[in-house]
Amino acid sequence: MNFSKLLISWYLQNKRDLPWRNTRNPYPIWLSEIMLQQTRVAQGLPYFFSFIKAFPTVFDLANADEEKVLKLWQGLGYYSRARNLHQTAQYIASELNGVFPQTYKELLQLKGVGQYTAAAIASFSYNEAVPVVDGNVFRVLARYFNMESDIALPATKTEFYNLAFELMPKNNPAQFNQAIMEFGALQCVPKNPDCASCVFNESCLALKMNKVAQLPVKLKKTKVTNRFFNYFIVQDEQGKTLLQQRTRKGIWQNLYEFPLLETSEEKDFDYISSVIEVGFFQPYIPIGIEELNCKAIVHKLSHQHLNIKFWKVRIKGVLESGISLQEAKLFPFPIVIHNFLESL
Repeated sequence: MNFSKLLISWYLQNKRDLPWRNTRNPYPIWLSEIMLQQTRVAQGLPYFFSFIKAFPTVFDLANADEEKVLKLWQGLGYYSRARNLHQTAQYIASELNGVFPQTYKELLQLKGVGQYTAAAIASFSYNEAVPVVDGNVFRVLARYFNMESDIALPATKTEFYNLAFELMPKNNPAQFNQAIMEFGALQCVPKNPDCASCVFNESCLALKMNKVAQLPVKLKKTKVTNRFFNYFIVQDEQGKTLLQQRTRKGIWQNLYEFPLLETSEEKDFDYISSVIEVGFFQPYIPIGIEELNCKAIVHKLSHQHLNIKFWKVRIKGVLESGISLQEAKLFPFPIVIHNFLESL
């Protein structure tokens, strides 16, 4: 079909030289696909190089401490991806002798691998004719074919999957998948695409009907919850501080943080000092409280906005399990805490 030929021709002239495109080894391909979920290539690329350097093979990743994996992942967000990555590496190394599954259906059984990632690995590594369907693909197909189905609905994904499969040259599915994703990332971008220079500007239905900005259709709105975090950077008479690990499921599982007081709304100095003075740090006695950021730092996650205040609390005596701030910086933190520590 003319669509596929034009698309692939554009891709061969415009594609970026990305390291995971120069191999069929499923390990770096899998690593890159997990990293690039919810992440732009420019942001993910340095992390990819760091991981490949630290863990050249799936065995190296499997044998690593989880804390080291999380520390290298720090700043990339969606930390469950890193934990799943580590656990899947351990499974492949120990149960599959380091050999990745070689079909789409088998790849789907791996932890943290969904339909998109399985399709990417299956087509890029094993040339299996299975289309990838991500945000870029939704956007390109919805605009070119004027598809108004709501992409938030599961049935729509099947509709787009079937269309992509029909368009895909079965003798080179990998190239088609790379091409349509690249086209969405570089040319058919979400806002203000340069339609005048587009290879499809004579055949794109959305352009003809002046609907480019309206497609794809996504009706479901994500409900955002506001949360209010107060972190206490404790300092004893030796200058040491306290850390704790977030072990419960939810955001930042297994990452480290300072002692936390979560409140229903942003609280002022008087409220925070009263909480500390009535025994928040028992048996230690507070001798000074300082507000480190007057305005809350708003850290936006997909479903939550965290309003974060940092407070310095000096205490009398020596912390039993205290560590220096320099030692603390070696632990894996949520990036918002890491950045604040670096700014101190």
